[in-house]
Amino acid sequence: MAKKQNKVQPVEEVRIGSIKAAIWRNEGDNGPRFNVTFQRLYRTDEGKWQSTGSFGRDDLLVLKKVADAAHTRVLELFGAQREKQRQEQPAA
Repeated sequence: MAKKQNKVQPVEEVRIGSIKAAIWRNEGDNGPRFNVTFQRLYRTDEGKWQSTGSFGRDDLLVLKKVADAAHTRVLELFGAQREKQRQEQPAA
């Protein structure tokens, strides 16, 4: 039996229709950084789900809305992390 590997998962996903943004958290020397990847989901003729980083004309406005929502969520995650760090620092 093959071992099941632990896959790194995004901290959040934003999806509208077939367009999805995955938000990834990366730890750095100065605290966390958040990066975002975008995908368009589709089904093959055999019914199997696939994804691509290619977007057609009709996908672009939805991609914009997903990017805007992902941007808002990244700012919220970053703000929550900064607040947590402030609360953990000892009072002067």
